[in-house]
Amino acid sequence: MATHTVYKEPAPLIDRENPLESMMSRFNVAAEILGLDEETYNVLKTPDKQVIVHIPVTMDNGKVRVFEGYRVIHNTILGPSKGGIRYDKNVYLDEVKALAAWMTWKCAVVDIPYGGAKGGIICDPTTMSAGEIERMTRAYTLALKDVFGPDRDIPAPDMGTGPREMAWLMDEFSKTVGMTSSAVVTGKPLVMGGSLGRTEATGRGVMVSCLAAMVKLDMKIEETSVAIQGFGNVGSWTAKLMFDKGLKIKAVSDISGAYWNADGINIDEAIAYKNAHGGRLEGFTGAVPMDPDELLTSEVDVLVPAAVEDVITEHNAPYIKAKLIVEGANGPTAASADPIIYAKGISVVPDILANSGGVTVSYFEWVQNKQGFKWTAEMVTERADRIMSDAFEKVYQTSLKYNISLRIAAYVVAIDKVAQTYKFRGGF
Repeated sequence: MATHTVYKEPAPLIDRENPLESMMSRFNVAAEILGLDEETYNVLKTPDKQVIVHIPVTMDNGKVRVFEGYRVIHNTILGPSKGGIRYDKNVYLDEVKALAAWMTWKCAVVDIPYGGAKGGIICDPTTMSAGEIERMTRAYTLALKDVFGPDRDIPAPDMGTGPREMAWLMDEFSKTVGMTSSAVVTGKPLVMGGSLGRTEATGRGVMVSCLAAMVKLDMKIEETSVAIQGFGNVGSWTAKLMFDKGLKIKAVSDISGAYWNADGINIDEAIAYKNAHGGRLEGFTGAVPMDPDELLTSEVDVLVPAAVEDVITEHNAPYIKAKLIVEGANGPTAASADPIIYAKGISVVPDILANSGGVTVSYFEWVQNKQGFKWTAEMVTERADRIMSDAFEKVYQTSLKYNISLRIAAYVVAIDKVAQTYKFRGGF
């Protein structure tokens, strides 16, 4: 007989701010600028729905483990909710709630008809077999079959998940409705209705946002150096696309460490090395190792944090030398660091704008699935670039209008759109 164990790890006791508090502190500033009434404020700060599921999974050794999973729907006033699913041992509810809210603001700031959601399972996928991950994914999908839906809530990949998991999710959901439901999830493999241009979409949006900000700051491409923290999907594509544009990438880092070359790193060589060495840069000879913490304060013009939350804090913000920060990750700057960065005159293209290229092309994937028609890569790229450029310009003009940072301006644009929609739809 199988034995049962509940797999639930506590949130780590590490020195970082609660991401929900970080999100709310910026939300509060923007709400005050907009003069948001109390009713709208209370509705927008609270998630519509929080679902906690416990999913039993038979492991390869015959034992049954019970995993805890979450799905938070923050808001659906603009359309069906949209947001990734992360598999990570440090997933916890407040993080999922913050990420769901960020998705609401992210979709609103780039003007696509989605609300925000996020999901996660407390697990360590690096210690699990493909079979165990598949059984867990399918069980999670079944547990949330009444939440997911192509016109209700549309998941996507996030940390620890990818096209493989999305294929399983789509297949399992399709069984519950008795027909192929391609539009229930984005980030699928191309053969299953995935979109061309999706893999590089987030990194491309970071690059487009960076170049737009550089124009405003009168920074010349040939004179600009960059440090990129994180060399996963977002970081490596950002590096590649910036490198192709002629920017000098002086520093990159991944889980194995940080690497520096004052003359610029050949990003094509770095990516080839990473792909040939188990996805790690360790041992790469095109740059010298450096202290990972020093990458954030290195002598560069542009800093791209594209790894995890809360890496720029009140402790290291005073030492940042970059003139421009473009946030590839979600929530890489703690709220306590904002006033320090603003006082130093550093421009920040915030996460809800800079990394929204990913959700933009996810939206395109959903539209193509609904149409039953595939767009060319050129159509995807041209439309995504236009959306990112228009969103940047709107946020930039809002920052000038109210004399506020780009971060608060992005929140003002997003919250204003959602609040106005509530009013036009007839309030609560």
